[in-house]
Amino acid sequence: MSKIKFHHLKPTPGSTKSKIRKGRGEAGKRGKTAGRGTKGTGARKTVPAYFEGGQIPLYRRIPKLKGLKNTPKMSYVVVNVSDLQDKNLKGDIDPEILQKNGLTRKKGFVKILGNGEITNSVNVKAHAVSESAKKKIEDAGGTVEVIEI
Repeated sequence: MSKIKFHHLKPTPGSTKSKIRKGRGEAGKRGKTAGRGTKGTGARKTVPAYFEGGQIPLYRRIPKLKGLKNTPKMSYVVVNVSDLQDKNLKGDIDPEILQKNGLTRKKGFVKILGNGEITNSVNVKAHAVSESAKKKIEDAGGTVEVIEI
């Protein structure tokens, strides 16, 4: 008995079908129009897959520049508890008073941070307050109120 070789291999009978031969005359299954219908561009030449029949194609309807449009990051103007003590501010403090005293810029949200010490009793209104700043202000006899953004 001889060795089996690669050229001896054949597919199992019935597992393969013969190739369809289009455009081989009227007697063939796919003769004459060969499955292209009658007339029109598709019958006469190959039309690209992205062709949409004359309407503005998708690749021209979508925006040219790629990527996400990120919303601007919320930025805070930082004011430390020590800054309130240095300016010797007392009573009610809000973003307008901080701006008048030169601690903040004209625009932007204000955040109070707990760097430093405070002995003055102040009632602070700000857009955000850290936990340590809140504790220091309340220990000094003041109150903290967060302004809704």
